Amino acid sequence: MEEEFKMNRSLWDEWTDINARSKMYGMEAFKQGENKLDALIRSEVGDVAGKTLLHMQCHFGMDTLSWARLGARVTGVDFSPRAIELATSLSRELEIPARFLCSNIYDLPELLDEQFDIVFASYGVINWLPDFPRWMEIAARFVKPGGCFYLAEGHPIMWIFDEEAESWTLKYPYFQKEFMVCEEQGSYADRTAELQTTSCYQWQHTLGEIVTEVCRNDLRLEFLHEFGRGFFPIMPTMREEDDGFWHLPDGDDRLPLVFSIKAWKK
Repeated sequence: MEEEFKMNRSLWDEWTDINARSKMYGMEAFKQGENKLDALIRSEVGDVAGKTLLHMQCHFGMDTLSWARLGARVTGVDFSPRAIELATSLSRELEIPARFLCSNIYDLPELLDEQFDIVFASYGVINWLPDFPRWMEIAARFVKPGGCFYLAEGHPIMWIFDEEAESWTLKYPYFQKEFMVCEEQGSYADRTAELQTTSCYQWQHTLGEIVTEVCRNDLRLEFLHEFGRGFFPIMPTMREEDDGFWHLPDGDDRLPLVFSIKAWKK
């Protein structure tokens, strides 16, 4: 998988600077004190004051630092050196205590040997994983007894549709086993941006696989929630609404586009 990781890491290095200056991420508002965690995540995770929190695949750390602003003692991990560099500089600039580590998640147990009250990941994470069972095993390893694992993510059914179509048009198999080579135009936060790395590798994981692996790792499932709204404009007709999510016109929320899972360590 070294070739796949190398290409994906190069893409995310480029996306870091593009996303940091994009309207979607709102860096300046964040620097002025805006919390970048959406209301769904904050309500489902709950109070984090005084708790230790591991953020897996944290990108350049705005969500991680938002948890810190809410009182958590945070550690963020990402495989992009550029993302970790920016996250660390934001922590210092804004004087928000945080620890950031540059590591492929699959290598993290070699770098980190502790457990956390909360292990957290969100939005656009698992489609970059060639081995979800191993990722889930690692995530559960870092949850301390009595602690929780929380994941908010794009629903697996979201990835089977043609993102350039005006309506729901099937394009990819739900039960895809092999990796997909995807051609990228800019970033999901700015499609007009120029890229040097224009291809990447992604993987599909079904909801059944995800829930099964959560339960297989000594975690007690509290809930699985599904929502008919997206965390980015999956289709060109989608519009951002006041809840911070993207919806199709006329309230067409017939398909699940986001799901969330919370589970507790036994």
